[in-house]
Amino acid sequence: MGAMSWPYYLTYKFFTLLFSLFLVATATFTLMHIIPGDPFSQEQTIPEEILKSLMTHYELDQPLLKQYIHYLQGLIRFDLGPSFKYEGRMIQDIIKEGFGVSATLGSLALVIAVINGGVLGSAAALCRGKWQDWLSMMTALIGMSVPSFILATLLQYFFAMKFNLLPIARWGEFRHMILPAISLSAFPTAFIARLVRNNMVEILEQEYIVAAKARGLSTNKILVRHVLKNCILPVLSYLGPLFANIITGSFVIEKIFGIPGLGGWFVMSITNRDYTMIMGITLFYSAILMIAVFVVDLIAYTIDPRIRSNR
Repeated sequence: MGAMSWPYYLTYKFFTLLFSLFLVATATFTLMHIIPGDPFSQEQTIPEEILKSLMTHYELDQPLLKQYIHYLQGLIRFDLGPSFKYEGRMIQDIIKEGFGVSATLGSLALVIAVINGGVLGSAAALCRGKWQDWLSMMTALIGMSVPSFILATLLQYFFAMKFNLLPIARWGEFRHMILPAISLSAFPTAFIARLVRNNMVEILEQEYIVAAKARGLSTNKILVRHVLKNCILPVLSYLGPLFANIITGSFVIEKIFGIPGLGGWFVMSITNRDYTMIMGITLFYSAILMIAVFVVDLIAYTIDPRIRSNR
């Protein structure tokens, strides 16, 4: 079969995205209604009349199929429903309020991870077998081994408490973002560094690179013309899921630094058994991940001819 056309590839990926979101919404709805209990009587006993009134108000006394259809209809209208625990609050408003904070923190952590990971990985590949290679990979190994909450606590102790250079918590100014962003970027920095190093080492050993060196091309020209172009695709494929994972996995860091992001709402929704908030934030997180992968796939399709010639 010939090369896959752009409209066909775009349509295929788009409907795959929609179907995946439908599966996530269905699975989340099913699990929330299979688990015993309800969101109204977690810590104290509620009179039967009040409980029935609450169930009727939120339509939880309806058959599951009717609730499911109503839920899907709301998703089509981008209506995630009201919170069961926070009266008068809509889930989409809560997501809008918390996601901006999480996205800002995640974007800064991503920038730090890409820059530091690229520098460490490139230095290790170009100085393979030397002390720069050993130091870069040891730094990457530490970054992958130390949990983010441990690193966050150490950063708070040294930079905030001991040397009083940065605030220990809160949110509002750029200096409040530095420590949580560094804590959040440690693992992806290490992963990108190892990914860049391994790919660059493999590319530098290719015959066309050896031939380019034999023709007298400088190292900088070889890096710009050949190495970086072929090395960027694996890193690019990782950046989409990485951004989504940084945002969805930041609730521990947000809790430690007192950041009012979406992660805190998600943790509270699980504690409170707030069905609509759990389903809404889970679906939103899934959408972020899938859209990120979707965009990366389109970019990879554009710059990599091997994908366009898919058989």
